[in-house]
Amino acid sequence: MQHVHAPLYEMLLKHTDSQPVSFHVPGHRYGQALGAIKTEREGEGLESDYIKEMKETFAAMMKLDVTELSATDDLHHPEGAIAEAQHLAARCFGAEESFFLVGGSTSGNLAMLLAVCEPGDYILVQRNVHKSVINGLKLAGAKAVFIMPQMDERTGIATQPSLAQVKMTMDLYPKAKAVFLNNPNYYGMSVNLQPYAEAIHQSNMLLLVDEAHGAHYGLHPELPGSAIAAGADAVVQSTHKTLTALTMGAMLHVQGELLNRSSLREALATIQSSSPSFPIMASLDISRAMIDAAGAGCFEAALAAAAYLRMAIEESCAAIEILTPYANTLVVSPAYNQLDPLRIVLWDRTGALSGFEILKLLEQQGCWAEMADTRHVVLLLGIGIQFADVDRLVHACQAVEMIIASKGRVIAEQLPVRAGSPLFLQKSVEPITFSRASMGSVVRVKLEEAVNCKAAEMVVPYPPGIPIVYPGERLTLEILGYIQELASSGAKFQGALDPAMQTIAIVE
Repeated sequence: MQHVHAPLYEMLLKHTDSQPVSFHVPGHRYGQALGAIKTEREGEGLESDYIKEMKETFAAMMKLDVTELSATDDLHHPEGAIAEAQHLAARCFGAEESFFLVGGSTSGNLAMLLAVCEPGDYILVQRNVHKSVINGLKLAGAKAVFIMPQMDERTGIATQPSLAQVKMTMDLYPKAKAVFLNNPNYYGMSVNLQPYAEAIHQSNMLLLVDEAHGAHYGLHPELPGSAIAAGADAVVQSTHKTLTALTMGAMLHVQGELLNRSSLREALATIQSSSPSFPIMASLDISRAMIDAAGAGCFEAALAAAAYLRMAIEESCAAIEILTPYANTLVVSPAYNQLDPLRIVLWDRTGALSGFEILKLLEQQGCWAEMADTRHVVLLLGIGIQFADVDRLVHACQAVEMIIASKGRVIAEQLPVRAGSPLFLQKSVEPITFSRASMGSVVRVKLEEAVNCKAAEMVVPYPPGIPIVYPGERLTLEILGYIQELASSGAKFQGALDPAMQTIAIVE
């Protein structure tokens, strides 16, 4: 292993080792304030042990939680350790320039859209994007032309738009500023973006990519290639999702001359806090340093564990199916051509149990999955996974297999499937104007009364955080039925005023 160099982390250690006296924010003063507070019952019994443990745990983290000082640098005007850390990140991930994000990929998506779009500008957007993209369109006041994704015939999952669909939409809207794609999707399905980048650049447009779930892409020969290597102009990655950064730690990678980087920096300064978290930034620096030092070896154990898991489930579970790459040429036009081997997607082939039910059964066995939909469960195997962890998951799946067997259902040759919103099957290419302006008079009605009405709220099952309805969209009977199906299956709707989704806000 090479020498590990993490300049931002090292700067924080050097500062704390100097035993600084704080006359500045944050108010915890390197954790000292927490230790100085005495509760009324401190020193009495178990309660004091709890308080002591709480203080010790958080005080250790607070030692690295500082503010912008002459010794610590400034994320919005980096000249020292942060500048060096971002430069090393760009070199590691193959970009010309990289920016640290302390608000997750959400902040990167917002910044990309604000940097590229002026009010009224056209942008071509993959329909099944994260809700942050819809919010970014509203903030930018852009006109979005949605490009419908392909639907995988085996799973019913929406993937990415076909290259032909992207080209057709670019021909219809040649003055669009950019194409915004989400690659990979939440299930680890992706496409090779190089031909997309070439076609998009030939049309004098930018390629913006939300690669939140692919921060590890391109770092091992068995992993799919990254969007930045494929030629995208700007790519957002959630470093905290599949690498080792703290939650909310992400990066924005850019290259080429098409994107105005001054506008991007201004957008990032607008979107991100003026008091960014130094622990989060240090974790980004450390995550990059580990990749630089260990290289592809970081993923060897996880890839071996994933292969073992697939083999074990295939050998011991008849009803539970696990997603694998297409192994034959019978599929004329697959909806994806790359699959993340570290993302496990499984489901009940008999249809006896929904994805939500399987997820709950796995939780009862102590195995906590990433997400579920009406059919599938998604699990992540990452750096640090142990074979003992995988064995526990295999045993949990075997317990689920027994429950499925008790249902007496027969394994179907091909079940009718649908994991994505029926909206994604529509082929409309009419522009949608997004803005923060009031939609006028808004009322709440029962779902069955909302047919053909315009939605006045975003409907977002979370996870995955992909809106199935956006404000201003015309509500169809099929869409409303799908919302009811999700709600009855146990889906959670982020930000919904009616969590049970028995009602919906419409424009009166």
